[in-house]
Amino acid sequence: MAKTVGVVMTDRIAAGLIEDHKIAGELRQFPEHPEGDAEENGPLVETPADSLWEMICDEIATLAPKGSGVQAVGVALPGMIRSGVVEDSPNLPQLKGTRVEEAIRGGLAERGLQYPVCAMNDADAVAAGLAATRGHLDRMIRVWTIGNGIGYGKFPTSDCPLEGGHMVVTLDPKENYCGCGGKGHLEGIMGYRAMRLRFMDMEPHEIFEHARKGDRRCANFVDLWHRALAAATASMIHLEGSGRFYFTGREIGRLDLARLKELLYQMVKMSPMQSYSLEVLPEDPAMAVIGAGTAAGRE
Repeated sequence: MAKTVGVVMTDRIAAGLIEDHKIAGELRQFPEHPEGDAEENGPLVETPADSLWEMICDEIATLAPKGSGVQAVGVALPGMIRSGVVEDSPNLPQLKGTRVEEAIRGGLAERGLQYPVCAMNDADAVAAGLAATRGHLDRMIRVWTIGNGIGYGKFPTSDCPLEGGHMVVTLDPKENYCGCGGKGHLEGIMGYRAMRLRFMDMEPHEIFEHARKGDRRCANFVDLWHRALAAATASMIHLEGSGRFYFTGREIGRLDLARLKELLYQMVKMSPMQSYSLEVLPEDPAMAVIGAGTAAGRE
């Protein structure tokens, strides 16, 4: 199997050397932050794009020095990625318009390294990682990632950049909390920033805690949160067909799978569409790193 490097940038950067669809050695993560710290995108949102590319190139050079046998580098990040360009990235706005593949290839060349670079959406990398680690590279994999933002990943990836987190799930004009400025978006309900704006008096984790204790306002929102995810999943079923959907991410503990299934049953009524299944997976930072490296090796 090809030896590759996978790098993922979300609230922090994770990188690893990939061999035989596994991390060879340690999974490197930086900058470090305390366990459970959910500050929106952490320190990366304040870091200029050029500095981020330098950090990534340094990490790649450490993992794959000259003569290491690495054949390709995959870099996954949030936003709409097309032909190596970040067309938009609401969660890391400084990346918008940057030619990420060109920037990283140039940075590696300065370090005496010549590797092909493939950039992709971070949720697509999770889907690729699931496909690789489960031996499903021959079938379609779909995954929702629940963290600071909401990602929809698909393997094989589409030629068109997809942003499932910005799917419209409500026509209420008051639903205007999405970071991209659009109304009625899934991320405008489920996203970290959106929840902070909606509940100015508590943090997102407190909303779910208060809902469990019987707070009516919080309980109503938690129901809306699940309805929004069910609506987005139902739309994907109607557009792409049934099958298995995975749910994972740092905040996956917020998801009540039984409630989601009940809501989805109310939304998908045509019998040919009802052969779907839902599976929750604990967050595994290595999954997207493996996926990024796997996808790069298949280019």
